[in-house]
Amino acid sequence: MSETGAPPRILIIVAAVLATALVVAITVLGFVLSSDTDSNGGPGDVDEPGPLPLVSVPAPEADSEECTKLIEAAPRELESAGQRLAPRELAQPAPPAALAWGEDNPVVLRCGLERPPELTRSSPLRQIQTVQWLPVEGEGTTTWYVVDRPVYIALTVPETAGTGPLQQISETVAEELPAVPLEFE
Repeated sequence: MSETGAPPRILIIVAAVLATALVVAITVLGFVLSSDTDSNGGPGDVDEPGPLPLVSVPAPEADSEECTKLIEAAPRELESAGQRLAPRELAQPAPPAALAWGEDNPVVLRCGLERPPELTRSSPLRQIQTVQWLPVEGEGTTTWYVVDRPVYIALTVPETAGTGPLQQISETVAEELPAVPLEFE
């Protein structure tokens, strides 16, 4: 102690240096742990978003031979706006005959659905690789229904996806399932 009762000057300097070093260490550690480039699976790693929860919808033909055939033949990856979309795990309980690809705005395929209520004699259909599709617009997505096969199939595609997923699934549907006449109520 000095004559004034204050700690020695050297002790104050050492305490200030240690405090500064501690602040710098905590800042660097926080930055490293929150970094998105951590490739070791650490807390800051942004790998996959986890299983995708899908709402269950009526799919009376989901267990059909046609849906089994389609799901088994579906592409492993989809091409979307120049990017490859990897398969996405579905959260349990997963709806039967459903698949998904991609992370942020996934592409979702469902097979064996009920006839879409939007399908009428005057519905605007699109033909892609011999497959008849009924587009139904949603918020930021379009759900495309295959309407000329033994089972109804839906492909929900985000508006940013481009035409790649629709073309690839059309090719698979055309190869795996025979065309049938359209049915209206």
